[in-house]
Amino acid sequence: MAETSTLQHPREAGEAVGTAPVRLTLIERLALPVIVAVVLFGLPWLHPGYRILSLAASTCVSVVALYGLAILFGQAGIMSVGHAALMGVGAYAGAILARDAGLGFFTALPAAALFSALVAGLVGLPALRVGGHHFVIITFALCGLFTIILTNGGTFTGSATGLDVSPIGTILGVNFGRLQNLYLLVVAFMLASMGVTHLIMASRYGRTLRAIRENEVLAQAIGINTGLHKIIAFMVSGAFAGVAGILQLYFLQHISPDLYGAFPSVYIALMVMLGGPRRLLGPLVGAGIVSFLPEVLNLDPIDARIAYGVGLIVVILALPGGVMAGLASLYLALRRRIVR
Repeated sequence: MAETSTLQHPREAGEAVGTAPVRLTLIERLALPVIVAVVLFGLPWLHPGYRILSLAASTCVSVVALYGLAILFGQAGIMSVGHAALMGVGAYAGAILARDAGLGFFTALPAAALFSALVAGLVGLPALRVGGHHFVIITFALCGLFTIILTNGGTFTGSATGLDVSPIGTILGVNFGRLQNLYLLVVAFMLASMGVTHLIMASRYGRTLRAIRENEVLAQAIGINTGLHKIIAFMVSGAFAGVAGILQLYFLQHISPDLYGAFPSVYIALMVMLGGPRRLLGPLVGAGIVSFLPEVLNLDPIDARIAYGVGLIVVILALPGGVMAGLASLYLALRRRIVR
């Protein structure tokens, strides 16, 4: 039987290894997430420099969207390559509300998440009736259509040049115009998205999505409304993307259509697949690899794309569950050897 992991969701842990079930202690379950939170919050005090801190903030913004995709793909088994467009809906909603209604980051945040969720629902309503590869193609086409709309939107969308916003500013004495404070805000949203994902995975709804993922016909036979649950999952995933979009808007203070095309969407899917969509820390690890690999290896953009492609092929062949699945298996193997 399959091995379990300290890095897997607790409810999915505890499967048997050989004849003896592997039970994880509470410390094992909490250790890695706590370490990750401490490292991320402590990073500014290590004085990593503006470039690294900025790259870390950008990565954490992407991770928020990745957790949404992890719910859709990892739990419900539905792959989307249109999440950059859903991020764009949130980002443009935030920018237009700031320009036309004077709403700031926190007041526009719910609207950005809601708009992205509604667009996901409108797209998912017909698209999820076909499912599978057809759904992937439809979401891919969504990105192309979205960039065309933005580019030809005139002054409303800023056309090809895009839109600008002012910094978040000072709230409750905290100046979010400083990169360090903005980074901590983004990390807080990222950890919140991780927590929400954890709750969904542990909930009855999460088990329902996994039942649909494993055998949709059987799920329908026992009375599960699979179509409704898949649309809700896509809308929840879209809300995550909307939050990531408005975070990206205020991080960059400028958005344009090229940020939300097909290629950025493929990157998002790549990050989730590399890290492992069914592991709680998988999206974070995948985003870290894709974002920091060129920096660590000093790769130019073309070499980086080649490295991503080769890396994805290797992961699919050697670690179909993603890098986190491989690390989890390694941990359990070492643990069994030490216990013996």
